[in-house]
Amino acid sequence: MFLLGMAGGLALLIVGAEILVRGGSALARRFNISELVVGLTIVAFGTSGPELVVSVVSAVQGSTALAVSNVLGSNLFNLLVILGISSMLSPLGVDENTVWKGIPFLLLTCAAVFLLAEPAAGCPEQAHTLSLFDGLILLCFFAIFLYYTFSIAKSSGELQETGESPPEKMAGLLMSGFIAGGLALLILGGRIFVASAVVMAKKLGMSESLVGLTVAAAGTSLPELASSLTAAHRGKISMAVGNVVGSNIFNVFLILGVSVAIRPAPLSPGDFLDNAAVALASLALFLFMFTGKKRSIDRWEGAVFVFAFAAYLWFKITLS
Repeated sequence: MFLLGMAGGLALLIVGAEILVRGGSALARRFNISELVVGLTIVAFGTSGPELVVSVVSAVQGSTALAVSNVLGSNLFNLLVILGISSMLSPLGVDENTVWKGIPFLLLTCAAVFLLAEPAAGCPEQAHTLSLFDGLILLCFFAIFLYYTFSIAKSSGELQETGESPPEKMAGLLMSGFIAGGLALLILGGRIFVASAVVMAKKLGMSESLVGLTVAAAGTSLPELASSLTAAHRGKISMAVGNVVGSNIFNVFLILGVSVAIRPAPLSPGDFLDNAAVALASLALFLFMFTGKKRSIDRWEGAVFVFAFAAYLWFKITLS
């Protein structure tokens, strides 16, 4: 029964994110906002929407282990599985901004989790806990990341309108319905998914952390998987990598930041291990930019990513 609940909640999350993106994009077109701005904000939020809702609902309901592991597990799934499968289908080229600016930001997210979880001087009771203050710091990092990204886009002229005729505008009432309906489905789906995941953990004797790393992470990463595979299939290969890198930065700075600002989250040794795995995967992604064909993830490198995820998952399951 809990599997049915998780599947139903996940379906509502994905449909809600898609509807919200369509309504938000229509709103942006109404005010003549460029497609790049829409991609950096509305589409990025939409693909990270399931992770955001699941982690926030988990934090509100006191399941902080699920909130943290969902973020870290999603990031690991995005890097190793999504990029791995996408590059095995077609080698993924990576633009220079992603190599020298996006991936270093990705490594910064891992360092931030390590550093913020360390006990502050004179506060040993807060050891290895992400607090409200830590959440606010992560959100400040997120604001800096957005400002930095928009500054790069503006300096390169990518925020200018293309002059092409805009697509047909959505009626105002329908647009409002899409936005409101998408948000409603995200909230409802998140509540159902989290409740079912907690029941699953108790029934099967699994920890919430393991559920977050496996089922929740894979499920909430489906929008990123779909968008990256679609981008790779259509030849927009740099978009496939940029989508994953941007989503992972969103996950830590925004989603984890909001979650721990709502309710402080103790980090278990398993969480530190997961964050270390994400850091190693991010470092491997950077190093792969200089092996084989430069600024590209080749097929064999994608296979290494997929194998690494399978091996790590096996290790975590046997460890539990």
